[in-house]
Amino acid sequence: MTATFLTVGEALTDIVVQPDGTRREYPGGSPLNVAVALGRLGHHSHLLTRIGDDERGARIRAHVEESHVVLTDGSTKPGRTSTAEATLAADGSATYMFDLAWDPDPRSLPQNIDAVHTSSIAAVLDPGAATVASVLEDLRASATISYDPNARPSLMHNPEPTRERVEQIIRCADVVKTSDEDVAWLYGTDDVEDVVASWRELGPSLTVLTRGGDGAVGFTEGGRIQVAPVRVDVADTVGAGDTFSAGILDALAARHLLGAQNREELRAMPADDVATVLRRAAALAAITVSRPGANPPWSTELS
Repeated sequence: MTATFLTVGEALTDIVVQPDGTRREYPGGSPLNVAVALGRLGHHSHLLTRIGDDERGARIRAHVEESHVVLTDGSTKPGRTSTAEATLAADGSATYMFDLAWDPDPRSLPQNIDAVHTSSIAAVLDPGAATVASVLEDLRASATISYDPNARPSLMHNPEPTRERVEQIIRCADVVKTSDEDVAWLYGTDDVEDVVASWRELGPSLTVLTRGGDGAVGFTEGGRIQVAPVRVDVADTVGAGDTFSAGILDALAARHLLGAQNREELRAMPADDVATVLRRAAALAAITVSRPGANPPWSTELS
């Protein structure tokens, strides 16, 4: 089923520094990557973001348009486009440094949205975080809300106030996906599964924890559901979690579980269906990690 998505959050230029010091630039940002993945999967994908009218902004616009993503009115503003420098380790993992401006203009949003997704910096960085929260609250009456905290310690600095903001968004969300590293930083604990399971008490129907090479775990009304990882040769992990988030939404769309009118059906989703959703997300993310940069798969690449 083709669905209409609005993703809200930062779009920026990823400056990827390889272990040998080689530098390359790619359009990036966690929300942008989700919007691109959804567009490539054949959905109607819209992105509310903030880019500059410079050369990097033009490259981002061309990238999202090529991936069938529509930028909302007001997403381009005079000035520079934000950057994130990702330094890769030998195992493909990345550490980030940001130069970010985040003040989105939510004019002329699309109609008849099935689901809204936000993630990472956008939901916690002022002044734009208030805009994100307002958009989510306004659209929750009609749309499924999806969220990935996607912690960035170099920008978020202190876990405690960040955690408070993260939990505010979780209270509004129907689906929350996170990683074990993010939860460990936000909560200062190794008991990451307990944290993600407890988030359901705040309101979400489905909470998901990804654990890298150990696969993923979902928590629903029916309990704990674990799926194995998809084994591939890893080029790098940039954008993998974003593709996983898009994969969850794509799989829920296929089951006609998006939209506020389907909220109760989503909450009651059987464990076998949850496992199928997570396997779909893991398979898509595996394609992304198998190639450099945040390069989600196209529907034509899937069997």
